[in-house]
Amino acid sequence: MGKTKRYWLLKTEPSEWSWSDQEANGGISKWDGVKNKQAQKNLKSMTLGDLCFFYHSGTKSRCVVGVVEVSREWYTDDDDDDGAVDVKGVGEMRKCVDLKEMKGDKGIKDFVLFRQPRLSVVPVEEDVWKKICELGNGFCGDDGKEDCESSDAS
Repeated sequence: MGKTKRYWLLKTEPSEWSWSDQEANGGISKWDGVKNKQAQKNLKSMTLGDLCFFYHSGTKSRCVVGVVEVSREWYTDDDDDDGAVDVKGVGEMRKCVDLKEMKGDKGIKDFVLFRQPRLSVVPVEEDVWKKICELGNGFCGDDGKEDCESSDAS
């Protein structure tokens, strides 16, 4: 029996590392610099193929902008005592999903992000993942559709 895919949310300040940076980097990046022990524990729990929401945090916008996949599990190297995982871009959300929109949705009540808003790496329950994907009209690459320009292509 295969392993169950798990879902996560990775927060980043757009001024530090944005979705545009992720895409411009060939889609693969080292997700490091996580100091909080609980967030590190979550990173260490990630396995190959797990999907993560790419979430812009900060004062200007708080929203899910894309999806990345874990391409290398937890590792440490000489340059980084805190450890890291590698993630590769899967696709941009067809519509960014704002924090207010998530909080206002009755289907997303017990999301860890709401209970621990300062945590930079949080687990996402499968039903919450599906609901956020629904709010964002899916993400490019999740359904074989190539259109990423418009969420209302018919």
